[in-house]
Amino acid sequence: MESEIKKFYKNKTIFLTGGSGFLGKVIIEKLLRATDVKRIYLLIRSKRGKDTQERFDQWKTNSLFDVLLKSKPNIFDRVVIITGDCKEPDLGISQTDRALLTQEVELVVHSAATVNFAEPLHVALDINAHATRQMLQLAKDMQRLVAFVHVSTAFSNCVIHHIKERFYPEHLSCKVNKVLELRELLSTDLLDRMAPALLDRFPNTYTYTKALAEQLVQTEAGDLPVCIFRPGSIVATSKEPVAGWIDNIYGPIAVLYGVSFGVLRVAPLNRRAISNIVPVDGCANLVLACAWRTAMEATQRKQQVIPAPATIYNYVPSSENIIYNSDFTGAVEKKRHVFPMTQAIWYPFLHTTTMPWLFKLATIFYHLLPGYLVDLLLRLRGQKPRLIPIYEKIHKNIDVLQKFMIESWSFETPNTDRLWQSMSAADQQLFDFDMKSLDWQGYFDRALFGMRTYLGKEDPSEESIRLGVQKANRFLIMHRLLQFGIFCLGIAILRWLICLFL
Repeated sequence: MESEIKKFYKNKTIFLTGGSGFLGKVIIEKLLRATDVKRIYLLIRSKRGKDTQERFDQWKTNSLFDVLLKSKPNIFDRVVIITGDCKEPDLGISQTDRALLTQEVELVVHSAATVNFAEPLHVALDINAHATRQMLQLAKDMQRLVAFVHVSTAFSNCVIHHIKERFYPEHLSCKVNKVLELRELLSTDLLDRMAPALLDRFPNTYTYTKALAEQLVQTEAGDLPVCIFRPGSIVATSKEPVAGWIDNIYGPIAVLYGVSFGVLRVAPLNRRAISNIVPVDGCANLVLACAWRTAMEATQRKQQVIPAPATIYNYVPSSENIIYNSDFTGAVEKKRHVFPMTQAIWYPFLHTTTMPWLFKLATIFYHLLPGYLVDLLLRLRGQKPRLIPIYEKIHKNIDVLQKFMIESWSFETPNTDRLWQSMSAADQQLFDFDMKSLDWQGYFDRALFGMRTYLGKEDPSEESIRLGVQKANRFLIMHRLLQFGIFCLGIAILRWLICLFL
């Protein structure tokens, strides 16, 4: 049976923002490998002294694209760079490029965003909200547009703990158009000082501005054929193009990464909370599938006078195949002798608590005291201190993420379920995003191996793993001796106290 989705993308022209990000790169790779897309226009900005073409040329050495480039060596010829920046007026796109986009583009995937939870409000507003308004305005000028996918987040409405596939404008303290007016009228310093009042119950500028962006889609999309994709915490690939590929340490993967290196030993984490992680290749497949579905539904609705509201697709683990934080963090403890880091500084383990004050107390003994001791030894050897600066960053990030590590959310996914059921068997195989059938244990094995290889830059050979196991065994002996020594010290102090008061 022929794939309807693959047929839909044949000779299509697509405009994608956020293509240099984690999800964006996987979407582009899948489009180029699995479909006969005609052209991808990629919005990208200069960064760290590298121009847009230099940044794109680096993709040729990225392991994500190895399978693609082996089978289609010249496939990147179908990608055209559009120089721009979501922080700039009109997205920083030249008039020439804007005219090109309005004439040729048929599909838009808007995934550009700042995912920094501690981003100043004015920056998050510019990138996550105002850029969405400008994308909608640009899309309205596109003569051939058949679908617009806005990539949001499952936590855009995290002020409640059961989230349906609908809009929640009632949770915003101020309507988005008023907030963007304030952005124009006020200085950046004054606006940032107003952040606590504007955010209200939202825990950070990321979730707040993503909620504002959703309201923009709801109120300003008009008759555009638009949908919203809300993924959970996006982590490593499950199957394609290579298993376990990942290129960032945002979100929950940062916990596993820190534990694997023996750096993170205590964390504020509710092990009984639902873990809403999703593999990035499933996200890419769902983005492409919901664009197809949006275009099909728009064609069927052409006779309707009143435009239909945007369809929202929540993407989280299925309620029939649910996992908890204990499964996620437990994967490291179960596999620490299977995928050990040769660069680890101590035996991997993690103690957790749901009490923030207890976490703060525990960091003194598990992080700060060992950190200061190691850094003192480094200074005596004439080397630069390392651990305390690392712990300062870790603790700062944990402060921002703490709400999401302790609290739990549940979701309804009827639109996502209906989309999956509407797909043919060929499409379900080619664009698989089914969370019901995901084997979590097998996935964790692939993700941990990928984390070791792609984030830790460890050699994936058997010899490297053998050396890692040897190091982990040495650390285990040292860890047990330390525990025994602390136990004996505790007994000695207790006996001294008893003798002192008796």
